[in-house]
Amino acid sequence: MDHRLWGGRFAAPNAEEMRRYNDSFRFDRRLADVDITGSVAWAGALEQAGLISAEECEALTQGLELVRREFADGRFEPKPGDEDIHTAIERRLHELVGEPALRLHTGRSRNDQVATSLRLFAIGAARQVGERIQGLQLALVEQAERHADTLMPGYTHLQRAQPITFGHWCLAYVEMLERDRQRLEDATARARTLPLGAGALAGNSLGVERERLTEALDEFDAVAANSLDAVADRDFVAELLFAFALTGVHLSRLAEDLVLYSSAEFGFVELADEYSTGSSLMPQKKNPDSMELLRGKSGRLLGNLVTIMTVLKGLPLTYNKDMQEDKEPFFDSLDTLDLGLQVAAAAVATLVARPERMAAALDDSMLATDLADELVRRGVPFREAHGKVGRLVRRAMELHLPLRQLPIAEYQAVQPDLGHEVYALFDPARSVARKDSLGGTAPQRVREQVARWRDLLA
Repeated sequence: MDHRLWGGRFAAPNAEEMRRYNDSFRFDRRLADVDITGSVAWAGALEQAGLISAEECEALTQGLELVRREFADGRFEPKPGDEDIHTAIERRLHELVGEPALRLHTGRSRNDQVATSLRLFAIGAARQVGERIQGLQLALVEQAERHADTLMPGYTHLQRAQPITFGHWCLAYVEMLERDRQRLEDATARARTLPLGAGALAGNSLGVERERLTEALDEFDAVAANSLDAVADRDFVAELLFAFALTGVHLSRLAEDLVLYSSAEFGFVELADEYSTGSSLMPQKKNPDSMELLRGKSGRLLGNLVTIMTVLKGLPLTYNKDMQEDKEPFFDSLDTLDLGLQVAAAAVATLVARPERMAAALDDSMLATDLADELVRRGVPFREAHGKVGRLVRRAMELHLPLRQLPIAEYQAVQPDLGHEVYALFDPARSVARKDSLGGTAPQRVREQVARWRDLLA
């Protein structure tokens, strides 16, 4: 028996290579659970519209739940005619309940069916990724609390800039990841528009009340207002793939920092053995491969975003078979990011910071701004103070001395009222403590941020 959902007007079956090219069951089988959820709701809508009896609705619901269990238990057996998940479920449903299964597709198209299933899946996927992001945020907050006072160099242009704390560095990524979580929530809000009941493109004429479907499918809070757009819209896929890709970019930046910081040249942190690998030739090597993979796989996430944007850019309304290409990039990005976030969270939670190496990387030149600020406190305009301190830095370089060892006469040559108290400025802990503006790197501010994040992430 031919189980395809179409074909009555065709005199010949698809060629074998066309069948393999067209079939999507191998990847869209992941939609089984949400597709069944949508079908259960549709059966209820058909009963409410008087298109099937209560007994038929009950048979369909029970049969669909049996199919759901077969997928969940790994017992579902696909057959050669199962060109996609929708065909496979309806075929199996017919085997289980007989004639009522032939009525399930009444007033429904695969166009609105798959749009509904993919939205349901995407909403769950966004929630899952959001939880993974939260796990990484919590790991970073734990490290921030542990190292609120741990001094390290802050960098601009990858050049030493000003002292900060390692805790403050950790919290920068927490902020970044929070924007990622918010983007997911924002995109999900627009995905909660129900296309079911739009038919192939023009709506349905059988009296199905679409508004009542949102009661059965509570992930949705609105009904698509235009049936053409309902089946053609894949903006939610593009938006979520963008959110996934930007999260991947942020993971790549985190990874790049940790690749640098775990190198012998920096030595600021050591990754746990469980999240490192070795060399097949050099026995001494400990490579930060977890971080390098995070960095590398961000390109994959970006590629999947480009794929969906390219697929959509030239499509006429409404549904086109090109749109079958929305699922594999989405599934791949979901899997890539989900596992990457788990690895990142565990690697951050288990890394060991090396405060002594961080402190050793601090030098007097990083306190030049503190010296300029001191001149500002004495009434010197900042632009003039900047120039004076620049001359002191140059003089220290000429004498091959750190700033703290520059003779007082050199200081007084550029600012006569400076005395020996100037040398107290060359204390990184003091410098950091004075950065106590809201959001600053001062340890008390870091602890405030940690407390805030613990409340927000609880």
